[in-house]
Amino acid sequence: MIIYADLHLHSKYSRATSQSMDLENIAFGSKLKGLNLVGTGDFTHPKWFNELKSKLKDSEEGLYFYNGLYWMLTCEVSLMYPQDGKFRRVHHILHAPSIEVVEQINDALSKYGDLSADGRPTFTTLTSPELVDIMGSIDKNIFIVPSHVWTTWYGIFGAFTGFDSVEECFKEKTDRIFALETGLSSHPPMNWRVSSLDRFTLLSNSDSHSPLPSRLGRELNVFDLDKPSYYKIFEAVKNKDKKRFLYTVEVPPEYGKYHYTGHRNCNVLLHPKEAMKLNNVCPVCGKNLTVGVLQRVEELADREEGYQPKDAIPYKLALPLYDVIAYLRKTNTLYSRKVEEEQLNYIKKAGSEIRVLIDLQRPTLDQVVGVEVASLIEGFRKHSVKFEPGYDGVYGKPVLDPSRIDTYF
Repeated sequence: MIIYADLHLHSKYSRATSQSMDLENIAFGSKLKGLNLVGTGDFTHPKWFNELKSKLKDSEEGLYFYNGLYWMLTCEVSLMYPQDGKFRRVHHILHAPSIEVVEQINDALSKYGDLSADGRPTFTTLTSPELVDIMGSIDKNIFIVPSHVWTTWYGIFGAFTGFDSVEECFKEKTDRIFALETGLSSHPPMNWRVSSLDRFTLLSNSDSHSPLPSRLGRELNVFDLDKPSYYKIFEAVKNKDKKRFLYTVEVPPEYGKYHYTGHRNCNVLLHPKEAMKLNNVCPVCGKNLTVGVLQRVEELADREEGYQPKDAIPYKLALPLYDVIAYLRKTNTLYSRKVEEEQLNYIKKAGSEIRVLIDLQRPTLDQVVGVEVASLIEGFRKHSVKFEPGYDGVYGKPVLDPSRIDTYF
């Protein structure tokens, strides 16, 4: 059975998240996308956890089932603490194999902060090694994955509040960490440039705050299992088992909001080499630039571009179908009914958005979405579309001339 899994998203109880992020809407959007396994997110929040307990049905093997979809119990936690003369801000995803284990997790974490304040709880008296220690004392099958590891503000390698290595973050507990989340602004080839990361498996998730298929599953993981299983998924991840962990799906990293270094208030975005020449100071206002993911990778890389570890899990590139259509139709608004209708029409023809973006090959893809849309999808697959990279919280966008689409790949 092919498992299309997005294991990092949030509920309506997280800040800056759509109030439509409930189980029903997540399931609806996930099925349009083509996902069949999603993380619940936010299991520490009391109201959300009560909903999970009342609606999810135990499917055994550490997963749950509801509304035609498998669910994994997940939560992201935000840790803020001083270490080595620097104030750290790092996010980690927790994965748990049962409701009973989550009850123990929530009981333990409630001693460090108010779990009802936010779906993504923040703890200021808990360090990363201590988090690992607490989870290990509850159940050895709780898995911790550092979130969007390169993101400027809350990744473990973040420019302002992060570390220079996994070992620096987790210290003597590093052996309990075996996977990292790439985040929207990085993709596997960027991570492969840092040799110390070779032993970690790279996961990709959406970190979605919306149930729209343009947000759910925009990054995801694809497994081939005899049946859905929490334990088999993490066994495949831990062992980098290419027979069971087939590939990740990633957006082009330039699309991410923190790929380049820049300063959005001054409309300044810079390649790392340019930013470093300026000592990371904005040439317009003189304030510090927000150092992007690409620059942070350059700072820690000990390999040239193009290196690939022998045991690396493969990846594929795709941009959400809504975004592909919106760029071609020159739609600048955040939401367009016409674009959504066109997107849903293609999804209906193909069966899911994943089939459109990943599975269908030309000329079949041309028949489903038309030559123009198909050409752009293929361009994103090949990473051959020119981008204006994202920076300082601004999403990147492709530079297109629809009248001469072939000039971009």
